[in-house]
Amino acid sequence: MKGLSLLTFTVAALLFSGCSSKKYFEPEQTFSASNASTSYGGSISDLSREGGTLKSGQYISKAGVSTVNLGEGYRFLNENDTYILATNTEGILKVIDKKTKEAVREVSLKVPVVSATIHNGVIAYILNNNTFGIYQMKDNRKLVESRSEATVAIDTRAASPIFIDGLVVMPMLDGKLIIVNINDSDNAKVVYLSTEKVFNNIIYLSRKGNTMIAATPKRLLTLGSSGQNEYKANISEVAFDKGIIYLFTKEGEILALNSYLEKVGEAKYKFAHYSVGTAFNGKVYGLDQGGSLIVMNSALTKQKIYDVGEVDEPAFITGTKLYKDGDMIELSKLGYE
Repeated sequence: MKGLSLLTFTVAALLFSGCSSKKYFEPEQTFSASNASTSYGGSISDLSREGGTLKSGQYISKAGVSTVNLGEGYRFLNENDTYILATNTEGILKVIDKKTKEAVREVSLKVPVVSATIHNGVIAYILNNNTFGIYQMKDNRKLVESRSEATVAIDTRAASPIFIDGLVVMPMLDGKLIIVNINDSDNAKVVYLSTEKVFNNIIYLSRKGNTMIAATPKRLLTLGSSGQNEYKANISEVAFDKGIIYLFTKEGEILALNSYLEKVGEAKYKFAHYSVGTAFNGKVYGLDQGGSLIVMNSALTKQKIYDVGEVDEPAFITGTKLYKDGDMIELSKLGYE
């Protein structure tokens, strides 16, 4: 993926340039998570917001480890109940039928695909040059394609488009959301989150009830019944559980925010650098790159830290499961007491 690889290398260069002076989170006491860990025998070579591509050509998604092989040179983008979306360095968008495990479409978009979502036979996609488009499978044609402002470098955790009724919300690489009506694409609405010049793409996008939540690495935005609210932070990850938004920051903080983005809880772990984070069933989980898995209560007042080993490959959380370096850790088995 020539364009995307350049951006990825840019991210990597910035991350590793400061390694010699980087300080690490060192908890006083840790516990074993061996009772919650099993091996799945895979190795993640590429990560998207919706899953990871394994070196074997298979992938991990929200449904777990799939037996479908994406094909040589392809990386996983997304899936629904019927189809799998994958892409390669030449900008081919491959649509694979889950039943036959064969490709039913190979759409040449000519530019590497960063993210994509499929819903009712319609595919919304975002390309590496900050172009968004909508493709309809039954007619084998593009309904719309439009390019936004060029970007220099992005955070690789690029969010995927989401469908809301007859609308598609496009999380662009230049810090804005473009809301497109599938049947009337000329009247798109634009919502700006941030105007930073680099690393400004939307890294998180979801809909929770009547509220849409979006984030760039610098700003969190909610749109819903409580109006439009914003919160500034150096964001590593975003999670949501029981009406509370949890922010994992690059300063080692974990922040709990209500629907008005007012802070209702806070914890800080000095020098923690979060690889992934999540929240469910009244618990909050944050994995530090050094291998400390922090488990907290929803109020962020109680904690227990597990040593799961340094993070060597990209890690991925889906549901209650953490996939890390060939192991699957069932997070629901880990408590904070």
